[in-house]
Amino acid sequence: MPSDDPDATPASPRGLAALLGPAEVRALAEEFGVRPTKQLGQNFVHDANTVRRIVSAAGVGRDDVVLEVGPGLGSLTLALLDVVDRVVAVELDPKLAQRLPTTVGQRAPELADRLDVVHMDAMKVLPADLPVTPTALVANLPYNVAVPVLLHLFAEFPSLRTALVMVQSEVADRLAATPGSKIYGVPSVKARFFGDVRRAGAVGRSVFWPVPQVESGLVRIDRYAQPPWPVDEIHRRSVFAVVDAAFAQRRKTLRAALGGWAGSPAEAERRLVAAGVEPSTRGEKLDAAAFVRLAGIGGG
Repeated sequence: MPSDDPDATPASPRGLAALLGPAEVRALAEEFGVRPTKQLGQNFVHDANTVRRIVSAAGVGRDDVVLEVGPGLGSLTLALLDVVDRVVAVELDPKLAQRLPTTVGQRAPELADRLDVVHMDAMKVLPADLPVTPTALVANLPYNVAVPVLLHLFAEFPSLRTALVMVQSEVADRLAATPGSKIYGVPSVKARFFGDVRRAGAVGRSVFWPVPQVESGLVRIDRYAQPPWPVDEIHRRSVFAVVDAAFAQRRKTLRAALGGWAGSPAEAERRLVAAGVEPSTRGEKLDAAAFVRLAGIGGG
């Protein structure tokens, strides 16, 4: 029978994981001496409805191997294990990395063998560091490094078909921004180099401990099934170099902003024209495809 309580936890698809609430989160943190730090961007989710919503928005299922970055105390990890058959959690904090398997073993013993924990920096993790190949990224990313981590993982793990990440609301807006928007910039273009990007919802401050000073948002990225351009590392670096140069001085026209990248404003103008871009345009007007065309035009 459905609950009359609007805040009741939704029924688990498997019903095997006892999810963490506010009291459990605080008790676990106190038990092994973890104090959330701004340096590691730690704010722990303690609301079961929120983690269920994140898993639902991610659209992951039994066939997915989920990569989770910054699992913390395990709130999202437990919700993921209820839906998928394998979770690889990458955690930088040694105490949290060591404790996570125990938490899962205590609260969802039937699911414990589906979890792998890798203790390392997500900015350095490579496919060889993981025991399995991930197909999806689902994470409450540390807000201070969210964009670099997201881009690094998409670049290094071509197996990732989708991502559903929680980031600072302002960052979510920038990632999902479209050309012509005032907040469209480097993160917007670079994320779209890999796939389609969209906002997937908002998350209130009250579901975290400690309560953050910023609002949070969900972003979903679906990697292009058939990439419209080469996505190898050499090509990606050349495209990203153009993007960085174009937005380094937002108020300048692309002819001026790309002068250093091309060697001179005149050469920048030649390449812009060859790419079908008006030289007086500013970077925020160009979509990812235009930057790819620019990167592919050599010196004259």
